[in-house]
Amino acid sequence: MQTPSRVDRNSPEVRAFQEEMRRGIFIREGTMIAFPTCFPGATTPIPHDESRITALDAAANGTIFGGTSGRQTHLFVAGFHGLTGAVFDFGMPAGATQCAAVCCGASRVVAFVNGPRGGRAVAAPLVAVSQDLIQEWGFNRPQLQDLGECVPGETVTHAVRDESRGMVVGAATRHLFTLDLASSKIQVVGEVPAAGRIAFSPGGAAYGRDGADYLWRFDPKAGSLSRQAVRLPAGAWDHPLVWAKDARAGLLFTADRDGRIFSFDEAQGFAGPVGKAPLAPVGPMAVTLDGRLFGVCGDEIANVFRCDPKSREVTNLGVAASVIQRRRYGYEFGDAVTGRDGEIVFGENDNGGHLWLYFPRIRA
Repeated sequence: MQTPSRVDRNSPEVRAFQEEMRRGIFIREGTMIAFPTCFPGATTPIPHDESRITALDAAANGTIFGGTSGRQTHLFVAGFHGLTGAVFDFGMPAGATQCAAVCCGASRVVAFVNGPRGGRAVAAPLVAVSQDLIQEWGFNRPQLQDLGECVPGETVTHAVRDESRGMVVGAATRHLFTLDLASSKIQVVGEVPAAGRIAFSPGGAAYGRDGADYLWRFDPKAGSLSRQAVRLPAGAWDHPLVWAKDARAGLLFTADRDGRIFSFDEAQGFAGPVGKAPLAPVGPMAVTLDGRLFGVCGDEIANVFRCDPKSREVTNLGVAASVIQRRRYGYEFGDAVTGRDGEIVFGENDNGGHLWLYFPRIRA
């Protein structure tokens, strides 16, 4: 039986988890599959203490790219469609121990990593997972290209890509920067506080926390940074922000410290709360193809939840559990993205971390 690897076994969270085990409150809707960081039966997983998955992104063809944190950072690519079913560890950036973000461009992927040399960007070609892994299989590790420090003397906290302009916007400890995916040019934009993740709105602007009550706004097209551009709604905002994007509806979603979920439209501003997560704080979230929001919530031992912004219905789906091939429970997660067919992919931020594929139940 898997037990939490980084929690106090006598803590209230563990006791609550044990009570949930007695009551059977595990994933109660849809299907979860915990996939190891390898090609099962052919390669070995990323080492136990180097496998905390803290960054994910999805390429245009649905391939998942990610990065780990721990004793050594690993970059990987994962394929789950067609005849794939493999995670390939394609590189270890020298000296890196934490991956803050991974961003896929048209022809290459850029990872933002931290270590003794500060926050750096490294790039590699978009590695493909073979579509025929029956008999003939093989993996070639590409050469990682070190693009240099993002902001001298600062660590990178997060970065996101502008899908329409081939640009990445990143946040470091005290400054905002951009990276051109074609030229690899890094440019410092201005000073902003480091306060959690940043997000690109469907309208093409980047947003991030700016002090206690506001968001800054960066317009890549105009190259302009506006401080205190948007006021946050009434809530408890003294915590790092998390974001999820629904490009089809033109919305971003975020949550306050108490788990209240708000939607954000560039033209209309904030609305809601559209729901309240069963536990707090709210962790990684992603929106499936029909507009429903899925995420994790709670400290140390997370629960998965579903939020329908239209009906404002929120459902606690229980503790993450996979019973396919090997039984495994999921406690902590570092990132989430939407897969090609609407599945939600969670990165497990724990020793021996797995990629968790969640297939939501189809609504009648």
